[in-house]
Amino acid sequence: MTDSDLRETQKPLKATYEEDPEAARITLTATGDERANATSCRVEVGEAVYEAQLHEGAGGSGTAACSGDLLLGALAACSQLTAQAVIENLGADAEVSVGVEGDLDLRGTMGVADVPVGFQDIRLDVTLSGDLDPETAASIRDATERYCVVYRTLVESPGVATEWTFEESAEDEI
Repeated sequence: MTDSDLRETQKPLKATYEEDPEAARITLTATGDERANATSCRVEVGEAVYEAQLHEGAGGSGTAACSGDLLLGALAACSQLTAQAVIENLGADAEVSVGVEGDLDLRGTMGVADVPVGFQDIRLDVTLSGDLDPETAASIRDATERYCVVYRTLVESPGVATEWTFEESAEDEI
């Protein structure tokens, strides 16, 4: 897609969202279903289905992504796509690549030590290449960090509402 194609594609969307802010409000969903064993599941995200497993360090076999991998992958994908869109919209002559790393201590999730569960540090490494002046490079960085949904979500940590439903199994009913 060329610079003008992306701008032309986004132009009516932006106009709609300015006129009708409710049209911009969407709900994305993901669902998980149990698989044959306690260490893996199937996750439906949008139009894709992924196999996920416990990390090897938590008893998984290591043949599929763990949920931490999926989280880091979401950050990498969102940062990459957002930066690409920003570059297109600015008409800049640049390419971008993104890498993400995250550190966690598996003792927390395994319940063997009183350490935080989850990532303690996440590093996002974005590399811009091309004929860019420092001002344009800074504009790309600032806009990417401002408009990347996953980055903003991690940085601003919204509340998470949890609902548990307990159902009796058919075997328990007489």
